[in-house]
Amino acid sequence: MAHFAKLDENNVVTEVIVVHNNELLENGVESEAKGIAFCQNIYGGIWKQTSYNGSFRKNFAKIGSTYDSMRDAFIHPKLFEGQVFDEETCRWVWPEPN
Repeated sequence: MAHFAKLDENNVVTEVIVVHNNELLENGVESEAKGIAFCQNIYGGIWKQTSYNGSFRKNFAKIGSTYDSMRDAFIHPKLFEGQVFDEETCRWVWPEPN
């Protein structure tokens, strides 16, 4: 099973779905391109695969997250004023105290 995120015209995640391996495997190997084609054929739109455990694209996509193509990462919205962006994790964090 793999998860795919649907993006709007601003690369904001509007939906996350699970796709069965039967739709992903190509010669026994999982293919993101095949999964994207499956999603597009059924639902239309722009899709990116996301990793539940964050093993790629930094963070699991959730509705309201943004896909950053330069970082190839899903970035969750900033929740609190004062948080800073951590480039390594692509997450909003509290700054280290001085």
